[in-house]
Amino acid sequence: MSLGSVKSGKKKNEGFLSRKAKAKPLSEDELLKKPFITVDDVSQLTKITEKYLCSPEANIYNIDFTRFKLRDIDSGNVLFEVCKPETPDSSQGNATDEDPNGGRFIRYQFTPSFLKLKLVGATVEFSIGDKPISKFRMIERHYFRDQLLKSFDFEFGFCIPNSRNSVEHIYEFPQLTQEQINEMVSSPYETRSDSFYFVDDRLVMHNKADYSYNGGQ
Repeated sequence: MSLGSVKSGKKKNEGFLSRKAKAKPLSEDELLKKPFITVDDVSQLTKITEKYLCSPEANIYNIDFTRFKLRDIDSGNVLFEVCKPETPDSSQGNATDEDPNGGRFIRYQFTPSFLKLKLVGATVEFSIGDKPISKFRMIERHYFRDQLLKSFDFEFGFCIPNSRNSVEHIYEFPQLTQEQINEMVSSPYETRSDSFYFVDDRLVMHNKADYSYNGGQ
């Protein structure tokens, strides 16, 4: 895919195996002891993770997210947009002082009206290294406190080596009661998400975010 191409990510349908009885989910500490973590592992988590479930070094494909945009599908209004700054010259600073988890967390601040949206398009642009990527998949789980609000499952498609890519995923937001909205607005940054990225069913990236919905108040 070229940077200029955009395709809508599709949610992966559950198959027969997903309806079978599942084993007791592993704890976060148990997951961290596994040689690698799978989609099934994170799909059974019941709360936000306290730690990152893989190191930055797990990203052996050199996947680098460079731009992210949110838009309201109904109105077309851009809700949020951020671009990754160019990497500074290493001669201007000590690279060893950098946070190894830098870039893995983002904090959002929206107005209360964001919680009433139905469909939101998330466009992400990214580059990859010299290895082709197939079965590139994201599981994103959103929680308010320890309650799962919704889990999203998107695929990115095949990416050729040394390419820049763009994809838009369509989020169908859960319909919240006014009581839930009021509670989330009055509890900034208690809404959080884990974004897990997999290649061939192995976790290669883990990003986190938290959210406030009291902007403009």
